[in-house]
This record gives sequence, C-alpha cells and structure tokens, in this order.
Amino acid sequence: MTEATTARRLTAADFDQELLDLYDYYAHGKISKREFLDRAGKWAVGGLTAAAILGTLAPNYALAQQVAEDDPDIAESEITYPSPDGTGDVGAYLVRPAQFDPENPPAAVLVIHENRGLNPYIRDVVRRLAKAGFVAMGPDGLSSLGGYPGSDDKGREMQATLDQAALLNDFFAGFEYLTQLEGTNGKVGATGFCYGGGVVNKLAVAYPEMAAGVPFYGAAPSAEQVAAIEAPLMIQLAALDQRINAMWPDFQKALEQNDKRYEAHIYPGVNHGFHNDTTPRYDEAAARLAEERMVAWFRTYMAA
Repeated sequence: MTEATTARRLTAADFDQELLDLYDYYAHGKISKREFLDRAGKWAVGGLTAAAILGTLAPNYALAQQVAEDDPDIAESEITYPSPDGTGDVGAYLVRPAQFDPENPPAAVLVIHENRGLNPYIRDVVRRLAKAGFVAMGPDGLSSLGGYPGSDDKGREMQATLDQAALLNDFFAGFEYLTQLEGTNGKVGATGFCYGGGVVNKLAVAYPEMAAGVPFYGAAPSAEQVAAIEAPLMIQLAALDQRINAMWPDFQKALEQNDKRYEAHIYPGVNHGFHNDTTPRYDEAAARLAEERMVAWFRTYMAA
C-alpha cells in the first residue's frame, strides 16, 4: 500500500496485488478476520495498522449512489414475497420505470447480492436497471434474520449462518415472483455479483425459461449441469480473479460442447469486485463497459 492516499479515492493501484488477494479471501470467508489482520501486518508501516488497512479496503457506502432514490425516472417500493421454506417473508427492493408504454411493458430483472445482504451498492444497481427501462428487484437474503444490518462485516457473518439451500430457494422464489408480476412483458432475466453471480448460474440451470443472465464473477455450475441451461448468458470476469477464473475453462468447454448461447468478457488488469463502486477494487472503465454490455444483453433478449 502506498503512502498519502487517503486524501483521494483509493484504487487498486494503491495496494499490492497480494494484499488485494488476501482481502478477497477474507471477504469470501476463506480466512478469518484475525488471520487477515495477522497476514496484513507486513504492510503496516508508518503508523498504519493492519486494522486501518482493512478499513481502507472495506466498502464506503457514501459512494454508493449513481441513481438517487428520488430520481424522477423511477418509482421505488419495498415489497415482500413468501419464503418457500416457511421462514417468513422475503423483503425485496422493487423499482420500476416511472413511465412506460402499457402496450409494450418492460421486462424484469432479478438482482442478486453478494454474500452480505442487500447493501446500498446492490440497491443502487437495482435503480440503475430501472432507469435503463427494466422492472428490477433485489431480494434481501438476510430477511429471516432481520435484513441487511448496515454493516458488510456483520452481514457476511449473518449470511454464513443461514441454511444455504433455503437461502437459494428464497432467490428462486424471487425469480418466480417476477414471472407473475403485473406490468411486465413476462420475460425475466437475472444478474448478480460474487455469490449472486453464482446464483444467476444456478437459476439458469433450474429455470430453462429464464430469458437472459449476466453473472459477474460468480461460481460456475458443474459441466453436467450446463446441458440444462437455455438462457443466453453473458459471463463477466476479472482477469486478476484467480479463485473464480479457475472454474472458467471447464464452464466454457461445457457451454461450447452443449452449443449454448453465451458471451464471456474477461476484463484485463482488474480484480474480483471491480463493478462495486464503493471499494478500492472498483475499476470505473471496466465497470461502465460491463454495465453497458449487461443492459444491451438484456435489451437484446428480453424485448417484448
């Protein structure tokens, strides 16, 4: 980590790649916070502590708004739908375009969060998609525990305690909710980030009727499962993301062997989480290009 970086927005260039990889392991539960702090100590120089380094790498949600909640082009609401596992209702953030042609209603997009609940960054992605002309919904997988707690560290701990099959079923139920939602053209796609990217791939396997999917750096399905996929997929990957990219060759081979419609974009020089504009791993150029491609993909495959 370089010195004198706190007066401006930090970027990945301010950190050693080894430290960014270490944070990725911590953020995804591969190592404990204590282990991260112990191993990050080698970068603690000039009065900078390992805890302070962790703080600089963590999300800053003061940055998490590209589309304001009161943007006149959108209409937001907080809704619930039943959890299929009897754990109560799932809370979700539903945002619609404020104006649309009732003779040509918009398609719907399910937005699936990372491994920490429906945080401000994901809510902003929901608004961005609504502003682009889709009905967008982001469920909160932490609903059974009271919802996103306002802290990613706490949210990560909470999500890890959940029955993972039940959590997945809550997102599946969100997809089914959107297929029945009035005011749409009946087509439903999905995008997700990190954990959510893996859920998009699982949705594609489970729901051949899914209109399109755009997983961002998500875990790949098994080669055997790929045969069930019918949705056209746009796979968004970060070139420096060794953990997720290790799954890509087998996934790509299975997509090719099964003659599936897909595009893959591997963004050079960027890290896992490059789309998240609240952390130093954010890469503005790659994130904007990835988002433009996502919107175009949904427009291509989900128009009325």
